[in-house]
Amino acid sequence: MTAERAIEDALLRHVNAGELAGAATLVWRDGHLVHTVTAGRRDLSTGAAIERDTLSRIASLTKPVTTVAALRMFEEGLFDLDEPITRFAPELARMRVLRDPAGVLDATDEARRPITFRDLLTHRSGLVYGDLHPGPIGRAYDETLGAQIDNPLTPDAWIARLATLPLLAHPGDAFHYGVSTDLLGFLLARIDRTPLSAVLARRVLVPLGMHDTTFHVPREKRGRRAGLCGFDDKGRLTTLTAAPGGHAQEDRPDDMTFESGGQGLWSTLDDFLSFARMLLGDVSHGEELLRSETRAMMMSNQLTATQRASTRMMGQRIFAEGHGYGMGVAVVMEESKADPLRCRAASARSAGLAPMAGGGRSIRRTARCSSSSRTTWWSSISSSAGSASRSGARSRVFMRSRRARVERRGNASVGVQSRAPEALREAALHRQPVPRVPGAKQGERVRVDAAGP
Repeated sequence: MTAERAIEDALLRHVNAGELAGAATLVWRDGHLVHTVTAGRRDLSTGAAIERDTLSRIASLTKPVTTVAALRMFEEGLFDLDEPITRFAPELARMRVLRDPAGVLDATDEARRPITFRDLLTHRSGLVYGDLHPGPIGRAYDETLGAQIDNPLTPDAWIARLATLPLLAHPGDAFHYGVSTDLLGFLLARIDRTPLSAVLARRVLVPLGMHDTTFHVPREKRGRRAGLCGFDDKGRLTTLTAAPGGHAQEDRPDDMTFESGGQGLWSTLDDFLSFARMLLGDVSHGEELLRSETRAMMMSNQLTATQRASTRMMGQRIFAEGHGYGMGVAVVMEESKADPLRCRAASARSAGLAPMAGGGRSIRRTARCSSSSRTTWWSSISSSAGSASRSGARSRVFMRSRRARVERRGNASVGVQSRAPEALREAALHRQPVPRVPGAKQGERVRVDAAGP
């Protein structure tokens, strides 16, 4: 069986089982496109097939794009990594920290120091995602900040509201996956005095030829979008008019100024391939956006051993042995100890699958590095397991098969991690050595994703 056929069969099993609406994969190796595979539909209402140029929400894979823009601005001397962000966000000058992460909101202490840009880049700011944390802090985040992608608040209003919330930990102390990259994006916009979309376009998207990557899909391209979908009360795939929890809308209003640097972009397979190749140091298709030492820093573990071991999400460890987190990307530190496809986490985000509004539509990009050969394997899952309720669809996916794992933020499905089919693993990885990233340690692997949802 060819690798292409093995991947197609693996995807079709999930599509035919009603666990995915559709999926697309692309394999690029040694400077060449090896093959692409598409399976299923991009839109349940029209029956349109998913295609190579289908536009999908890439959700948390927005984070590394925002991170590269931030590091370019750092290289330009616009800020220092260990500089307090309060020069650009004075609203956050007097942050408080919860004494008990699960406790009441008025039991706080003054933060020992301000949040820095490095804290935001490594998710050690103390900021979180509310729906990953039960109790008062989770409810306060949801009620205070509102939707995470299509939000009617202006960036300034959102930052002002964020300043009223306590941190979950003192800046620099612990890894907490959350809105750090959203805040980072708004700070970049303030520094540059332009919307975040313009910052990303000028520093990342245009230089790499990523012409289909945007926060707002133009009307002339909307026919290529992956439609919103999820599960009904009986666990069947169905169309949605808004993402679970209301975090994203089917049609984003033209006058919306909120642009989520953490999870707001749409993109395509080929656009994100350009981005992944840039991270590997391949400049044959575009500009070298970052100095080699900056790129190596971004893709090297920034967490202490204690921070990696103590990090939990939904009660589960998100960094398995051999894994860590750099700046905007999860990293594999020890090839021999690390699962090649996941961070052994309960969260699909930390496994390299970005959640997407629209019933968990996801895009996965994985870049690996070793001493020889060059390969990038990644796929776009146009629609995985969605949710119409907190319990029904969730239990269906967890109990139905150990091969699929779905996690939620609130009642929204955030991704699907295929734990079996072994054919997909073997076909995708080919047991081949993989590329050496400049500055990366021998055997270290870089995941082009965001560590958490």
